[in-house]
Amino acid sequence: MRLLAMLLTGFVAVLLNGCSFNVPLLSPPKPLEEKVVEGEGRKKILILDVTGVISEREKSGGMLARGSSSMVDQTREALKKAEEDEDLAGVIVRINSPGGTVTASDIIRHDILAFKERKRVPVYACIVSIGASGAYYIATAADSIVAHPTAITGSIGVLLLKFNVEGLLDKVGVREQTIKSGDKKDILSPFRATTPEEQRLVQAIIDQLYERFLDVVVARPHNSLSREELKPLADGRIYTAPQALAAKLIDKTGYLDDVIADMKKQLGADKAQVVIYYRPGSYKGSIYSESPGESSSIAGLFALSGGDLLPESQFMYLWQP
Repeated sequence: MRLLAMLLTGFVAVLLNGCSFNVPLLSPPKPLEEKVVEGEGRKKILILDVTGVISEREKSGGMLARGSSSMVDQTREALKKAEEDEDLAGVIVRINSPGGTVTASDIIRHDILAFKERKRVPVYACIVSIGASGAYYIATAADSIVAHPTAITGSIGVLLLKFNVEGLLDKVGVREQTIKSGDKKDILSPFRATTPEEQRLVQAIIDQLYERFLDVVVARPHNSLSREELKPLADGRIYTAPQALAAKLIDKTGYLDDVIADMKKQLGADKAQVVIYYRPGSYKGSIYSESPGESSSIAGLFALSGGDLLPESQFMYLWQP
């Protein structure tokens, strides 16, 4: 009791003296750890998650929780850990995502390609549920794309979502005034309609980003489609796994177990550990344990905006139903 009284007295004295101090309420994030989810042997096959809306922005943890790192950051950290593991023999990119921002999708694809070049191990992509738009863009970096029989993929294209709240503001008597250096400085402003000239400028950007998407599909390993054959397939539509296989957008249909078996066969290993990287405190019990991600593209759009009322206008490789 005497010790408690002394501590309370000291605390009150600090407050009265106007002193400030910092008490870390949240522990800093810990490095990734490895969990063996099945198998045995020295060789390791890593399951790397691409789950939820793809973004380079840190995920918010709410008022009382620490935010988690972005998917771009998490992927690079995992690939770095895998590259330093001498027993790592292969990677399976497990995909369950409707896509995301153009830049984040492109960075992750680039990082996977760079990892393959340095590590010289096979990388397969397995689309479990949804692997659309930017998620399919990432899958093109893999040596082989396999989709679960009930998976949805495709949605090759670019999206720019813009809200116009001008009419709503008029109803509540609010006027917006922007002072700008040029008439296009506030292009895509939600407070006014987009002019025809601005639409042409934005469409030119979208067309360029779309052509880049076609480039990566044509360049993917084992692709047999010419650019002319691909374009009719790349109008934004989605495909079931059998449809995507018939269209030559994927290489095979099957389950994650089949992908693991195929990789073991390529490695010439009857035995291999299947591992997942995770943050301490999360549960990983099987090959289907996923990293947390946004559950839908709608939720993800608002997450990408940092909790703002309206989603940001961003160029997206995203399936937006």
